Amino acid sequence: VKVQTWVDGIEDAEFVGVGARFGTTIVSKEKNANQRRLILSDPRDCCSAPKNKLANDVIMVDRGHCKFTTKANYAQAAHASAILIINNQKELYKMVCEPDETDLDIHIPAVMLPQDAGTSLEKMLISNSSVSVQLYSPTRPLVDIAEVFLWLMAVGTILCASYWSAWSAREAAIEQDRLLKDALDEIPDTRPVGSGGIVDINTTSAILFVVVASCFLVMLYKLMSYWFVELLVVLFCIGGVE
Repeated sequence: VKVQTWVDGIEDAEFVGVGARFGTTIVSKEKNANQRRLILSDPRDCCSAPKNKLANDVIMVDRGHCKFTTKANYAQAAHASAILIINNQKELYKMVCEPDETDLDIHIPAVMLPQDAGTSLEKMLISNSSVSVQLYSPTRPLVDIAEVFLWLMAVGTILCASYWSAWSAREAAIEQDRLLKDALDEIPDTRPVGSGGIVDINTTSAILFVVVASCFLVMLYKLMSYWFVELLVVLFCIGGVE
């Protein structure tokens, strides 16, 4: 879910959140989404009826102290048009219902934003600015072009490496044959020229590498988060030292 902000009528930052499994469906196109004023909840957790006077405004609340559905029901009763729940971590969390949940008569969208997005929005509101938001959820295609492109890059790398290995081996064989023919009184050097830069790859190894690389790229795309980026940086540093 994308959350576009406007400060004093001027387009500002855009944040990305995750929608809840309850509530109404968010529109998929930006042109169909309405701009609504953003209000900071009082109390902040919205575990009781808000003291704010809302008129189809979007209410921003903190996560914790009660269920997600409880917050959404109180926001709906206060005539909010949507509820933004700020997570207490930088990562996002899927908002699902409890197995025995019964109070699910919720007709407003609920969106969770990461902690840093909530901090930015709170600074906008504290500065006495008029902040408006627009919520929309673009439809995800069945086949992501980025995933296909990453897979093609992995396969292309394997093909280029295989071709380079075969070409290097052929050049080394030609060079060795030339040295054998030109040698008259001295013993020819039968060691393959440039063998240190040759990597022998058989069919099984190539296929296995393609599968592993494809799985890693998909995992990189699906699990991209702050801690995962830090882990990759550490691994690349270790690889660079080696």
